[in-house]
Amino acid sequence: MDDCSSRPQPRLYTDLASWWPLLSSPDDYAEEAEFHRQCLLKASRISVRTVLELGSGGGNNATHLKAHFELTLVDIAPAMLRVSRNQNPECEHIHGDMREVRLGRLFDAVFVHDAIDYLTTEEDLTRAIETAWIHCRPGGAAHFCPSYVRETYRPDTRHGGHDRMLRSLRYLEWTYDPDPEDTTITTDFAYILRDAAGVRVECDQHILGLFPRATWLALLSKQGFLVSVEQFKPSEPASSTWDTFVCSKPEPGA
Repeated sequence: MDDCSSRPQPRLYTDLASWWPLLSSPDDYAEEAEFHRQCLLKASRISVRTVLELGSGGGNNATHLKAHFELTLVDIAPAMLRVSRNQNPECEHIHGDMREVRLGRLFDAVFVHDAIDYLTTEEDLTRAIETAWIHCRPGGAAHFCPSYVRETYRPDTRHGGHDRMLRSLRYLEWTYDPDPEDTTITTDFAYILRDAAGVRVECDQHILGLFPRATWLALLSKQGFLVSVEQFKPSEPASSTWDTFVCSKPEPGA
């Protein structure tokens, strides 16, 4: 069985992490972050003030959500936490694995963005869902946002990048499924990096989990969440529609 804990983290989250804001700019997240905010507010039966983000990465969602919530950001990659601290110094940052971190406190809502993609087995997915449940206050909400479910996945190529100060990045992203019978897909990246030292090309591979919609619904319901599917359709032309899972944690006796 594949074990994502034994795999090295992708270079984008380790030695190339300082380039993250040039691959994925916080400005690109404004529309999506507002969708996530509305989903949390809609699902919660209590006022949402404190939010725990599991797998917060470089903090691009947080740059928008922090205007509305008191955020605690947890990520497994120290280099990405450094990037996020630069962007969100007013937020609490904690190094931890979404499958096992235990903070000993409750939050009004829990948000898990596409870092959940890196969990490639149902066992690991179950552990992350349990983490969200343990930290979610009764009456609160949780929002899980995988990049794909099996029903919506299609092989894809993308490109992009940004310029900032004296550095520039351009990338080619290629996502494919080497074995449709398992629960993983592969994304290969080629990064063209330009700075004062010149131009170089770096490669990176990401192994991602892919599960049917029914698996998500079953695991979330088994944990105890009341769950619905909300689709996010970016306004950008030709963009894909995402299935996201919006959850409520019942209050005792409900």
